[in-house]
Amino acid sequence: MISALQKPLDSGFGQKTEPYEIIKDLDLSNKNIIVTGGYSGIGLETTKALRKANAKVIVPAKRLDHAKSILEGIVPQNDIYEMDLADLNSVMNFVELFSQLNLKLDILINNAGIMACPETRVGNNWESQFGINHIGHQLLLKQLMNKFRADGQSRFISLSSSAHSISKILWDDIHFEDSLYNKWTAYGQSKTAASLLAIEFDRKMKDKGIRSFAVHPGGILTPLQRHLEHEEMVALGWKKEDGSLSDLAANFFKSPSQGASTTIWCAVSTMLNDIGGVFCENCDIAKRKENIDESMRRYFGVADHAIDSEEAKRLWEETEKMISSF
Repeated sequence: MISALQKPLDSGFGQKTEPYEIIKDLDLSNKNIIVTGGYSGIGLETTKALRKANAKVIVPAKRLDHAKSILEGIVPQNDIYEMDLADLNSVMNFVELFSQLNLKLDILINNAGIMACPETRVGNNWESQFGINHIGHQLLLKQLMNKFRADGQSRFISLSSSAHSISKILWDDIHFEDSLYNKWTAYGQSKTAASLLAIEFDRKMKDKGIRSFAVHPGGILTPLQRHLEHEEMVALGWKKEDGSLSDLAANFFKSPSQGASTTIWCAVSTMLNDIGGVFCENCDIAKRKENIDESMRRYFGVADHAIDSEEAKRLWEETEKMISSF
């Protein structure tokens, strides 16, 4: 079932909105926020914006020393913790450390991720993009469920991508055990999973006033593309042969800071009070792809398979089985 709320609100913001436009009048000094991957790419820009609004931002990081170096002067060093999403024991260790702080959680932003990488296995022989982008994040989310402040303002934000349209959940072979690995199919599946995670969490928690949003940040060149060769980015239409942005990318791609804006909007916008379980892009709730001109469906809108509540419930349950078998 698709939520009737999955339609734009005409927020007044757009594709090139900067975070400062959203937070300029806000004081988030009473907010405790976790941002996974909050030291690189759009995660770093998200952290910067939230800190400028005086929020307490806790950053779990796989590369702890690197994160501390990048975030020096932005986030207090004792608010940066080690956590590797590929290692469920590491996720549990972070949750324990957070629990010891005796803080209520206002906002969790599942931002970290990998993209289109060579075939790698993590955990219980899980395909790494699904394991890191989804399984590790679902464990983190579930373990923090009882830490959210139930005041009607707490939110969970899950970073998806336009790549969700590449693949539904491959129920018969999620981890490419019986089929040939395809890095883009695997990435697309993991980003469908990221969206479905937000849909199911909202269903579980909305009665407590805790809402959830999936976010497509937009096209942005960040370290996420580190596994892509120049020739592949040319073939994808992102770059010209000389290495400059293609005309398409120049029109549609965002700066890293602009890429953080939809996350920030979902985290703080009062327009989203009493709304949740939707997929957002360009600082608004996204249109369903069926309501978008066919020439633009590759880049904008959300496919129904990524916001289907039955798929979301099934994925939560299947992922729980994977976690319990680890």
